[in-house]
Amino acid sequence: MFINILFIIIVAIIILSQAIRILKEYERGVIFRLGRFSGVKGPGLILLIPVIDKMEKVSLRTVALDVPPQDVITKDNVTIKVNAVVYFRVMDPEKAIIEVEDYLYATSQLCQTTLRSILGESELDEVLANREKINAHLQEVIDKQTDAWGIKVSLVELKHIDLPQEMQRAMAKQAEAERERRAKIISSEGEFQASQNLAEAAKVIEKHPVAIQLRFLQTLVEVAADKNSTVVFPIPIEILESLKRK
Repeated sequence: MFINILFIIIVAIIILSQAIRILKEYERGVIFRLGRFSGVKGPGLILLIPVIDKMEKVSLRTVALDVPPQDVITKDNVTIKVNAVVYFRVMDPEKAIIEVEDYLYATSQLCQTTLRSILGESELDEVLANREKINAHLQEVIDKQTDAWGIKVSLVELKHIDLPQEMQRAMAKQAEAERERRAKIISSEGEFQASQNLAEAAKVIEKHPVAIQLRFLQTLVEVAADKNSTVVFPIPIEILESLKRK
């Protein structure tokens, strides 16, 4: 008699363990009754009919999916390796379970193929300079494809772009040449401005000849600042004529 009661208790515990489920706040349960979709339940306490009901749990939290590095040939025939990160979440648990076998794996594969496809339509300079535009395009295309699975892609970001060594050296030379070009332009602009100032100064000296003498004396003062030097300079004729008149 005691053994029968113990057996009944054990069976009851097993049945209750299969019938009672507890879902967290961010979880939903997709219920199938005899293989047919019955509804979406949760969060909290869920009661299932043993053997008849089956439940698939789905998390509604945002998932950060790391897209592994992909070998991409750009529009200008440059081979690069690019990886990215995709942020998405399940908006419709029913579609995420019924419409696709494994929504995490399917989303990962879709991100990889879309990344290669879109970057293959862009040139290298565009990939390097317009990341925000490419990120927005990737997000739009992937989100459109995953909408049928009840998934919302909120953000796509390119993480790292690995260039071949030859391309890195070529870009370094290009950047160096660009810096030299800017330096020469700045230097020529400085010389042009200096020549303009000298032309203005020449006009002033032309109107006031004594200004050249003042400039000459100022130059002597600057040279005489170094006491280790001996300076030989001619005496201007104008000064001698002024002394002669006195």
